[in-house]
Amino acid sequence: MKTIGLIGGMSWESSKIYYQHINEMVREKLGGSHSAKSILSSVDFDEIERHSFSNDWSKIGDIMASYSKNLEKAGAEVVILCTNTIHLVSDSITNAVDIPFLHIANATGEAIQAKGLKKVALLGTKFTMQKDFYTKILEDQYGLEVLVPNNEDMDKLQDMIYNQLVKGVFTEEAKNTCLKIIKKLEDQGAEGAILGCTELPILIPAHEVEIPTFDTAKIHALKAVEFALS
Repeated sequence: MKTIGLIGGMSWESSKIYYQHINEMVREKLGGSHSAKSILSSVDFDEIERHSFSNDWSKIGDIMASYSKNLEKAGAEVVILCTNTIHLVSDSITNAVDIPFLHIANATGEAIQAKGLKKVALLGTKFTMQKDFYTKILEDQYGLEVLVPNNEDMDKLQDMIYNQLVKGVFTEEAKNTCLKIIKKLEDQGAEGAILGCTELPILIPAHEVEIPTFDTAKIHALKAVEFALS
């Protein structure tokens, strides 16, 4: 079994879910008392959030590179970043280490392809929905058409994620807002919905959405486990 290196804390609300998913999947695949070999290095999210809103992605890239190097030195044999948005600086990680880096958008694209879907909705932070670091992979490498919410709904999601979800606040009102946004995109032809913020699957139960949802944290965790056990 290879050792999985995780960069967490963005936010820790979803990082703990990653850790749970990874260990449950290893136990399911290997049986007995097996658990995952892993190293978690967790950032102070306040710092990352401040640099995000000041558009200082270079500084965030430097931080991610440093954390990745530390994981490699500690014995990690693969790195995953336990968040969607900060994959914007994924090149900083791949350039900093010699071990593989598993990109969340690739894992998600493979999961959507396996379902045979062609048009999907993407919910997440405005950085994830508006910049092309995520959608370009889905479109160019997996041939998907990606629909994003209108500007008003993007603002709602951005406010909800940064002022509620990353702080561990998950309300019925927030869930219903997301369900309405997904329904609008479904009416535009979306065949599935990417929960492209790792806190969103905590808020939105899959059984309450009419179209398939893609839990990016769980999908990403599975990809890490498959690599570790390969």
